[in-house]
Amino acid sequence: MPDTSARTAAPDSGTHPASGLLRRALADVRSSRAPGLAPYVPERPFPWSGTGLPLTGVASRPGAGSGTGSRAAIDLDRVLRLSLAAPAGTPGRLRPVPSAGALHPVRAHLLIGPGCSLPPGRYAYDPRAHRAHPRGPAPDDAPPGVLVVLTVAASRTVAHYGHRAWPLLLLDTGHAAAALALAGPPAADVRVCLDADAALLSAAAGLPAAPDWPDAWPGTEPELPLASVRLTPAGVTTDVPGTLAVWAGPPRAGTPSPQPGAETAPPGELAATRHLLHHIARALERPGGTWHPAPRPGPVTDEALETRRSAPPDDLHHPPGEDLLVRLLITARTARPDGPAWTVAVGDDDPALYAKAPGSRGLAVRASGDARPTLARWAAGQQWIGGAGAVLLAHGCPGDAPPAAVRSGHLAAGYAAGAVQAHATALGLRSRPIGSWPVSYTHL
Repeated sequence: MPDTSARTAAPDSGTHPASGLLRRALADVRSSRAPGLAPYVPERPFPWSGTGLPLTGVASRPGAGSGTGSRAAIDLDRVLRLSLAAPAGTPGRLRPVPSAGALHPVRAHLLIGPGCSLPPGRYAYDPRAHRAHPRGPAPDDAPPGVLVVLTVAASRTVAHYGHRAWPLLLLDTGHAAAALALAGPPAADVRVCLDADAALLSAAAGLPAAPDWPDAWPGTEPELPLASVRLTPAGVTTDVPGTLAVWAGPPRAGTPSPQPGAETAPPGELAATRHLLHHIARALERPGGTWHPAPRPGPVTDEALETRRSAPPDDLHHPPGEDLLVRLLITARTARPDGPAWTVAVGDDDPALYAKAPGSRGLAVRASGDARPTLARWAAGQQWIGGAGAVLLAHGCPGDAPPAAVRSGHLAAGYAAGAVQAHATALGLRSRPIGSWPVSYTHL
């Protein structure tokens, strides 16, 4: 069962009906209005100053992190190398974790307690250099393990995708959360939270709340917190929902460096995206969020995590067999118990939309005919989807969904797609996670 934080009497905007702002934003991203063409915006230098600590080999240093002289329980080199790190010797775009446009807007703040391969403290992780930049001390009562707060820097994604950027930022965060969770040590207790209050997440990460960022750190790009992953060493019992509150105590430290001209997106669209994400990430009634265990599909090995990549569309024409599709549908559905429903559109000789048949090991027809051409039109006109062997489709998030459901639905869809891609790689299948405005796809 998931851990949940205690409720308070404060109102929660996430449980209320969708505001006019959110309804209009959902309708806009699902409309035929296309964003203006924009050139690729290069990734800016890592904003957090100071000398980053190398992660490679740190777990075997005597006493690293734990003070015991033994190998650390949470090897952060391994966890981050198998999840968020850019492969050495590459430009940094094609990483194991998928991202819309290979823009990688998700940033990770590491809140490290005892029992890890780095000393306790707060760090910002640089995925291109695979280094951790110290940002301040840990609280005296920091629990063992590491708490990772995932934020998004929205400007490059908005510059490329315009009004369609904000769902993609949510999907990218879900992908990153799945990558971290799957890379957790097999014996560790791994929990994922997609609904904690944004202000509490910011405070725990040592960041200003999104509306206060421009005044607190002028000239730097705001980061909006959306999700968190907790890795606890085996045999340790801790109050997972309360961990965010523990870390919210220390003062902010480690100011990022100003980067004049970093915000290349149109100011109006960028401001609207940040405001909307902040709006849907408030959870005042249950600030500590809901923490679900993160199962790892049995066949997924470290090698599968390291080698998974988005395949070219030309490699995706042949549908997998029924047994493989059933296994992947089960992974998609069980990755997040609070996530959307999943079906699979298959072409070949008997085109139909299938779901896993209840109580059996096979597929059940949900609708006859070939849904892939329609899905291609919905996915911003990416016509190659019409020829994909199979398309896994997430269903959910109606146009009048409340803010909390919009946030958790997109994050959970991205999380499940990340788990499916890793499982597909382990089964020898090529795949290509694609985010569009109504749904998250994984093409096989």
